[in-house]
Amino acid sequence: MSHIGLIMPPAKKGESNKSRRRKKSKRYGNTLKSNLVQRNKEYIDTAKQRAMNRFSRQEKPLGFPEMSIEPKSHKFTWKVEPVPLKDEEDIAKFVIRKGEFGWLEDERVDEIAQYVEEKNITLDQALSLRSALLQQKTVYGHGRLKSRSKALYRLYSEGVSVVDLSKRFDFPPMNIFRIILAEKNWSKSRIKECLREPSKMAAREREEFEKAEAADRVSNVDQTETHIRADLFEDSLSDWFESRGVKIRRQEEMVTEQRQSHGRPINTPDILFLDHVEINGEPIAWIDAKHFYGADVDFQRKKTTKQMARYIEEWGSGAIVYRHGFCENLFIPGCALLDANELSLEGLE
Repeated sequence: MSHIGLIMPPAKKGESNKSRRRKKSKRYGNTLKSNLVQRNKEYIDTAKQRAMNRFSRQEKPLGFPEMSIEPKSHKFTWKVEPVPLKDEEDIAKFVIRKGEFGWLEDERVDEIAQYVEEKNITLDQALSLRSALLQQKTVYGHGRLKSRSKALYRLYSEGVSVVDLSKRFDFPPMNIFRIILAEKNWSKSRIKECLREPSKMAAREREEFEKAEAADRVSNVDQTETHIRADLFEDSLSDWFESRGVKIRRQEEMVTEQRQSHGRPINTPDILFLDHVEINGEPIAWIDAKHFYGADVDFQRKKTTKQMARYIEEWGSGAIVYRHGFCENLFIPGCALLDANELSLEGLE
């Protein structure tokens, strides 16, 4: 299989990675999308060609049945309404506050709802953007958190609560709690086990855990409801295409198959098309459903780009459907970006 490479902007001569990051942080969001499209034109064209030629390849792509496929052709128009970058930038500054990592009080939600009324962004999109920004803040701040582990443990030993430490130092409560347990010389396996079964902790640790988890929607242990909603969204999307006569393979089928043949899942988009599909004139070989807002936020964008590059390598260009829409400046090379406007989502509300 030939490899297709994503072109990234070259470093300027004499410019360190650190200075590049500092310079980039001055502007919200990524480089202008139009510039990135032009810069990655060769990669995008190769991805589209790979998608159109996937049924005629000598070696069958992953997930294709052994029997020969006679693909039909389907063309869809999908109306999208991206969020303006300026509105996302304004909201990003408003939804993040120091030491605020938990579920928001009704009063704060009402405050955000009032603020978005003048913007081309909904409350759901604003709250999902907040989640993306908190996730980035958590990941990019982890090194700083670890460097303060001894100071945090000293204050905790003096009686300061985890939630108060979170407000003071601006780190997620659950991450602080894990760092404190590590400073108490707990092994990783013991920490993991006790977070699953808090009854195994001493009284203070159990109380601190309960309060920390209640104040943390980024690093908390139980993400069950989020996963259930994501699964329902994926099902709605699959049903939409099947009801229009498109032959597909669903993710769960491919996961089972790849576990049997490879011992683990290798590449499993939410939908793999066994027909030629065009959406808004673009060849689409697969679709991945994201049950959140597609923010032009560095960490989320890089994570998604890395995941989608694997799918593009195997099948060619595809699409991402964002449950809560996406920013107009968001660019994922080789991927059409769609929102949920065409879907019936009554079961998810």
